[in-house]
Amino acid sequence: MDAVTLEIFKNLFISVAEEMGVTLGRTAYSPNIKERRDFSCACFLGEGRMIAQAAHIPVHLGAMPASVQAALQTFDAWAPGDLVVLNDPFLGGTHLPDITMVSPVFVAEELTFFVASRAHHADVGGMSPGSMPLAHEIYQEGLIIPPVKLKEGGRTNQAVLDLILRNVRTPRERQGDLAAQMAAHQVGARRLQEIVERYGLAETLRYAHELLAYAERLTRAAIAEIPDGVYHFCDELDDEGAEVSFAGVTALTPAAGRGQPRICVTITVQGEEMTVDFAGSSPALEGPLNAVRAITESASWYVMRCIAGPEVPVNDGAFKPVRVVVPRGSLLDAEPPHAVAGGNVETSQRVVDVVLGALAQALPDRIPAASQGTMNNLTVGGYDAERGAPFAYYETLGGGAGAGPAGDGLSALHVHMTNTLNTPIEALEYAYPFRVRRYALRRGSGGRGQHCGGQGLIRDIEFLVPCSLTILSERRQTTPYGLRGGEPGKPGRNLLIREGRGQELPGKAEVQVHAGDILSLRTPGGGGWGSPD
Repeated sequence: MDAVTLEIFKNLFISVAEEMGVTLGRTAYSPNIKERRDFSCACFLGEGRMIAQAAHIPVHLGAMPASVQAALQTFDAWAPGDLVVLNDPFLGGTHLPDITMVSPVFVAEELTFFVASRAHHADVGGMSPGSMPLAHEIYQEGLIIPPVKLKEGGRTNQAVLDLILRNVRTPRERQGDLAAQMAAHQVGARRLQEIVERYGLAETLRYAHELLAYAERLTRAAIAEIPDGVYHFCDELDDEGAEVSFAGVTALTPAAGRGQPRICVTITVQGEEMTVDFAGSSPALEGPLNAVRAITESASWYVMRCIAGPEVPVNDGAFKPVRVVVPRGSLLDAEPPHAVAGGNVETSQRVVDVVLGALAQALPDRIPAASQGTMNNLTVGGYDAERGAPFAYYETLGGGAGAGPAGDGLSALHVHMTNTLNTPIEALEYAYPFRVRRYALRRGSGGRGQHCGGQGLIRDIEFLVPCSLTILSERRQTTPYGLRGGEPGKPGRNLLIREGRGQELPGKAEVQVHAGDILSLRTPGGGGWGSPD
C-alpha cells in the first residue's frame, strides 16, 4: 500500500464531505444552517462503515453512523435516486431538530457508497417554537420521523414531505433547508463517482478499507502512550428536571430528594485499548437533559480524537479501540419516551468534561481545564407582522475555553461538541424582529491560573414583537473546573430586562416576552490551569 496514495485518498474522501457541507451551507434558508453551519456531512461504504466526515459538528461523530445503520436495517432494497430521512433519537438520531438524510451511491449499477447529512432545523413542531422545550416526554419535543424514503428512484414522496411541512411552524424555511440537504447529497454522490472513474472501483475500495485500518492503528498508538491504569471522575448537571413556575416564568429545578444529576466515568487503559464506563451515573431524568447512547459515544470518541491528533482520519476505524459502556436507562442511555432535546446539546458537554477530567489524571501535562460546559441554547418564536409570517429562531452561544499547559484558553468560542459559529448581528437583525443591544466579552469570567481560562460573552437581544422563548443552558450553578491549582471559571447568567429592571432567570426557562424586553445571556468562562501564585 503506497503511503502517498493513501494520503491522497484520505483527502479525496474528506473533500467530498467538505464540498457537501459547502453546498448545504450556501443553499440553506435558515441562519442556523447557512450562518452558524449547524450541520455535518459524511461518506460511508456500502456496508455502512464511515470512511470520512468533514470537520463539522463533533456531537454527530458517532451518531451519523448510527443513522446510516438504522436506514440499512429498515430498507433491504435500494435504487439510484433513493433518499431516506429520519430524526428519531432512539433510531440513530440525536434529538428531533437534527434531521438526517441518507442516500445510496451506485457505481455501474452496484451499491458502493452512502452519503449522509445531518442539519439542525430551527423548528420541527412540538410544544414550543424551536422544538427545544422543557419537555417531559419526546412527544412534546416535535415531529418524530422514523427512517422513511423521502425520495424513491429520484421522485419525491410528496405525501411524506407534506406531512413534515404540515407539522412545523415555518414550512417554507424547512422546505428550503431540506432541499439544501438534498442538493448536498447530489454533489457528494457525483464526487464519489468521479473518484471511481479516475482511479477505478477496486483501487478506490482498497484504499478506503486501508484508511479504516490506518485510523485504527493510529488510535491504538495514541492510546498506548497513555499510562495503563484506572481513572475516575464525576461532575454534576445543574438541574434534575422538575418543573416550577414563578412570575410568568416556567423553569426546571432539582427534583426534591434527588439532588443534582451526576455523570460519572471510569476509564480503563490497557495497552492499545480503552474502556470508557459510565457506571454510577444518574438514572434518566424527568426533564429534557437525557441523552441517547449515540450522544454519549460521540462525546467519548471526540475526546479520544482530540488526544490522537488531527492526522488521524475521522472514520469507523478510529472508534474501534475505544469501548464505551453506558448503563441502559441512565440519563446517558435513556429509553423511550424520555425527552432528549437537551441531552444532545447540554449533557454531551458534561460528558466531555468528565472524560477529560479522568484523563487529566493520566496525562496531567496535556489535558486542559474545563471549558464553558454548555451550548447556551436559545430558541425564540412568534409572528413577524412586518413580514406577515411566523418565525422560529435557534442559536447557541460561545463561551470560555479551558486553559491548558500550553497557554490561556480562547474566549467567546463554541467549544467541544458544538463547533458552530455565532450568528452575525447583521444576519440576525435582517432575518428576525430582533435588535442586538450588546455583544461583548464577559471580562473576568475566565478562571485565574498560571494560564487563565477564556472569557465568556455577553449578548443582549431586544425583542421587537411579543415572543415565546426557551433557554436551555448549563453551568449556571456549577462551575467549569480548573486543573493543577487553576481556579474555576465563573458560571453563566441569564437576565430578562423589562422596563429597565432586571429579573434573574434560571438556566432552563420558558418565558413569554413583550416587545421591548431584553434578554441578556452571559456565558460561562473557562477554567484556569496551574496555580495563579
